[in-house]
Formats: sequence, C-alpha cells, structure tokens
Amino acid sequence: MASLAESVESSSAPASQTYRWMQLLGGIACMVMIANLQYGWTLFVGPIDGKYQWGRTSIQVAFTIFVLFETWLVPIEGYLVDRFGPRPVVFWGGLLCGIGWVLNSMADSLAFLYFAAAVSGIGAGAVYGTCVGNALKWFPDRRGLAAGLTAAGFGAGSALTIVPIAAMIKASGYEQTFLYFGIGQGVIVMVVALMLRSPAKGQVPAPLARAAQSLRDLRPAEVARQPVFWLMYLMFVLVAAGGLMATAQLGPIARDFKVGDVPVSLLGLTLPALTFALAIDRVLNGLTRPFFGWVSDRIGRELTMLIAFTLESAGILALYVFGSDPILFVILTGLVFFAWGEIYSLFPSTCTDTFGSRYAAANAGMLYTAKGTAALLVPLANVLATASGGWETVFILACLMNAAAAILAWFALRPLRRGFIERQNASVQATAAGGAG
Repeated sequence: MASLAESVESSSAPASQTYRWMQLLGGIACMVMIANLQYGWTLFVGPIDGKYQWGRTSIQVAFTIFVLFETWLVPIEGYLVDRFGPRPVVFWGGLLCGIGWVLNSMADSLAFLYFAAAVSGIGAGAVYGTCVGNALKWFPDRRGLAAGLTAAGFGAGSALTIVPIAAMIKASGYEQTFLYFGIGQGVIVMVVALMLRSPAKGQVPAPLARAAQSLRDLRPAEVARQPVFWLMYLMFVLVAAGGLMATAQLGPIARDFKVGDVPVSLLGLTLPALTFALAIDRVLNGLTRPFFGWVSDRIGRELTMLIAFTLESAGILALYVFGSDPILFVILTGLVFFAWGEIYSLFPSTCTDTFGSRYAAANAGMLYTAKGTAALLVPLANVLATASGGWETVFILACLMNAAAAILAWFALRPLRRGFIERQNASVQATAAGGAG
C-alpha cells in the first residue's frame, strides 16, 4: 500500500496548507544543518593556521573551493531534482556534508584540506539547491517568502551553534569539533530528506495576480540564451562578492581592527566582539531573507533590490569608517549581513517568476553559480589588503559593486524583465487561441 506522502505526491488534488508547510519546514531544517559549512568556517581558519602554519591565504583557498563546488554543480543537481525529486538528492548531499567535515578533522596537508572542501561543497550544493528549488515549486503564491524562509535556514542556521563551536574548538581542538559536528549535521539531513517531495500538477495554488510571472516554462538551455538571465547573473556576482568577503574575512578584519577579543555588552549579553558579531550576523542574515522576500512579493522584486543593495553599500562603507569601535563593529556587521542575505531569496524567486516553475531547481541553480564566480574574489581580498596595507581598497570596492547592482536593478533589470515576460505570455496566449480555433 502506498504511503500517505506518496499518495499526495502522485495526486493532482490540491495539497493542504499543512502539507505544503511541512515540505517547507523540512527544507529549512536541512538548510540549518549545512549552514556551519560556510558560516562557521571563519572560526577554524586561525586554529588550522596555528597548527600547520600554512598561511591564512592558502587556507582560505579551501573556502573558495567549497563555494565553487557548492554553487557550480547546482544546475546538475537541480536537473536531477526536476527529474527524480528532492529526496535522493538531499539524502546523498547530507552524506557528503558529513563526510567532508570528518575529512577536515583529519586533513594534514593543504591538498587534503582542499579535497575535503570539495566534498563538502558538493554535498552542501545538493542540499541547498534542492531545498530552495522545492520551496519555489510548492509556493508560487508566496514565492519570495518561501524562498526567503528556506534560505534563512542557511543564513541563520549557524547562529545557535557559533558559540558552542567556538567553545569546543577552544576546549577540545578544531579537529574534534569538525568530527562531531560533521557527523551530527549529516545524519539529521539524511533523515529529514526522507520526507521531501515535489508537487504534482494541480497541487499548488495559482500565483498572485500582482506578481509578474511567466506563463511559459523555459528549459535551462533556453534560459542560458536570454540576456535578462545574464543581467541577473552579473548583479548576483556584484552583491555576493562583498558578502562572501565579509563572511570569510570577518575574523582577520576584526583582528586588524583590534576589536576581535574586546568584550561587548549588548541585549543583556557580554561576549567578545567577533563572537558577538558572528552570532548576531547569523540571526540578521537569516531574518533578512524572508523579510525582503515577503516585501518583494508585495512591492516587486526590482524595487526591493534597489532598496536592499543601496543599504548594503552604505553599511559596508560605514563598517570601514566606524568598525574600529567594538560596539559599532558588532552593530554594523549585523547591518551588512542584513542587507546582503536577501539575494538568496530575491534572485531565485525572480528567476522562477521570469522563466517558470517546472524547471525551477535547475534554472535557479544556474543562477546560483554566480555565488561561485563571486567566491573567486575572496582570496583577492587578502591580496588587496596586503598590497594596500589595510582593508580600505576591499571595503570601497565592495561598496561600489553594491551601488552598481542597485542601479542595474531599477534601470536595467526592471524594463528588460517586464518586456521578456510580456513576450512569453503573449506567445503562450496566441498558441492557446490558435489551438482553440
């Protein structure tokens, strides 16, 4: 006898709100479990360098490799999701995430560390791309919010574990921390994966009338030929690069600003500035995704991008100017992450609105590779900081990139995307009218 979940999946009857939210919450849980692979990395850089003296720049190459494998394989993983469903892709992704951190605990050479980063990246990409793609399919009526809530699991998922990880590294060493957290996170993802399904035709409601969405489902090969896709890709790279630099380099920046170990008291808590900043950043970086996703469902994707990217540009500049004050360092890094994390809800929802939901996982996965392209700039931050004797060049560059993306969102993406959707919908309606005649 088929299980209830299998019956729901194969049925064309509308799925209940409860079932849709179960699917969304399952994806969020998986995202929470893989968040430390990216957002907890900065805590391990110093201890690894202290043990092996490989140099921070060489160690950060592992972070770049992780992000490249996490992002550039997502289109393939998205294709597998669109064809076979989310369950097997997330299951094997969770297994690889666990194996990657176990390998990190044993890495005694840079080559070994880089290999472990690649394994972790493949696993994280499989989980991330699948969960976001599934959310986009289950919630065409609240696409920005659903994508934002799912991405929030990744952005804020490490908030509760930053302090335990830092404490365990100090007490037991980074090797044991990699080992135990890796096994625990991987197992939970594999268990949750068993409940995930893709919606069948007719199971989800129609999109909101106010949302500009295409009536045609474009395959990835077609999407790759559209200028509007490459404009979104460029904007994604511009905004993602600054945020990734901050994520990977926050520890070294705090050290050079001489604020990392300074106690800061806020919200009734007292923690070292760097630890406090990382914890607050994870919360705000998570909250921003559903918040701006919800906003974009109501005022439009491009206007939301204009507001958020402008705020990010101002926040980065303020962090450079005032970041040497421990309290302002904590507050301003929170602002930077709040204005950065929304790209992981705005771009997937905009992509699916533009190119249709049938191939949402693969198409959003292609766009997500922009994060991998942006990751190539992360080691450059160290080079620029060393060459200029400080972080000024890095901050100014990140500020200008976000300002450029804000301008492009309103003056280039908005008219180009509207025209594209109108042409696609007119073609579909003309075909339907011809068939009826």
